[in-house]
Amino acid sequence: MIKYILKCTNSHEFESWFSNSEEFDKLNKKGLLECIYCPSKKIKKSIMSPMISNNINSKNTNTIYKDLRNEKNNLLHIRKYIEDNFEYVGKDFSKKLREVYYDKKNNHAIYGTTTLEEREELAEEGIDLLSIPWVDKDN
Repeated sequence: MIKYILKCTNSHEFESWFSNSEEFDKLNKKGLLECIYCPSKKIKKSIMSPMISNNINSKNTNTIYKDLRNEKNNLLHIRKYIEDNFEYVGKDFSKKLREVYYDKKNNHAIYGTTTLEEREELAEEGIDLLSIPWVDKDN
């Protein structure tokens, strides 16, 4: 079960439970959801924070923490590999990437940052990118 805070077009907020997120989408698409304060059927999910138990003695919680630590370590290994084997070009990434992509003799490995707009332009040119979550080393 999942609880959502819902909001209608008249800005009324209310809570409702669903068996899963797909159930909300299905019912909303069919127009079966209605505001509890007015007859509006235009309902959206509102921003809400997840509920997290802080019972660290729980087996399930310990498993989750262990899995998260493992995933973080995997991402840190990927980050180290990239930093050791690729050249950081910073915000010039899309410009440098085009240089590498269109010069077929150049197989230079680079990494950097790009805006959503630059990513879309590169995709239109047929240049695929891989985004990697950049985990802080100190966190």
